[in-house]
Amino acid sequence: MNFVHAREYLNCGQSVRVDCDTQCNVMLTDDYNFENYRSGRQFTYFGGHRTHFPITLTPPHAGHWNVTIDLAGRSANIKYSITVAG
Repeated sequence: MNFVHAREYLNCGQSVRVDCDTQCNVMLTDDYNFENYRSGRQFTYFGGHRTHFPITLTPPHAGHWNVTIDLAGRSANIKYSITVAG
């Protein structure tokens, strides 16, 4: 899999801003669903395929969250940033 990953603890009211210079899948998952993603199993997430940036994702509750930028099987050198706000 070709992806970029960051794990952050987010409190209630915090969000994650993702900026990227290419279209990609941006996903916000809890630890359980991130492991399912990595293992190729079914998983749930917030976000999806994006062509315009930046985007902001807000989790439904406080906890550890995984931000994944997935290139959908492609390989590329990308410029991106993942910033916690709030």
